[in-house]
Amino acid sequence: MDKRMAGPYEVFQAISAGPLEIVMGENPGAEPGERYMCAFCQSCDLFENFTDMMVSDDYVEILQLFGQRIAEEAGRLHDTVTLSPELEIDDAPVTGEGLTLVTSDDDLNGKVILIKPEVFKREYQHATHQYQLCVGGFGASPNSRGSAVFCTNLFTGETSRYERRDVLAIVEREQLPDWAKAGLKRAEKEKDEGAR
Repeated sequence: MDKRMAGPYEVFQAISAGPLEIVMGENPGAEPGERYMCAFCQSCDLFENFTDMMVSDDYVEILQLFGQRIAEEAGRLHDTVTLSPELEIDDAPVTGEGLTLVTSDDDLNGKVILIKPEVFKREYQHATHQYQLCVGGFGASPNSRGSAVFCTNLFTGETSRYERRDVLAIVEREQLPDWAKAGLKRAEKEKDEGAR
């Protein structure tokens, strides 16, 4: 198995917290005062970007920084993914039970689709991330060789790219929770206004 490296540091500990990952690493051959490091990491399919790297020969000092950064990012994450009780939204992950599961013959364009919960990081495995309006992509067409499916989130309005294999089911309008129906109306209105 390949070692995960952050420059000259071998990463030996990493915790995901939303869009960031907090990592610890070691370089036994480093200059004095620089044996251990703690940094933030943002990843994409092509590369990893390490930022705010702090170094020290004191393992405990770096471990404390690692723990502090995890706690801070967990607090930020809590504020962004925890729904206000006043919204009265059941945000439990949706399994697709009772819905039309997607086949290779289905045209997803313009349909509300349900993304599999396991596609998301644990902190985003909620209904408010799963319900999406498919707005295009080669993977939205039936029996296509392409796999990209572009969507608008019915809760946040944000656009995202998924793979066709990430789609669990097609959801009919009457099967949507009220908040998703409102999000669908909003997304359709924005699409109509953009087409003018």
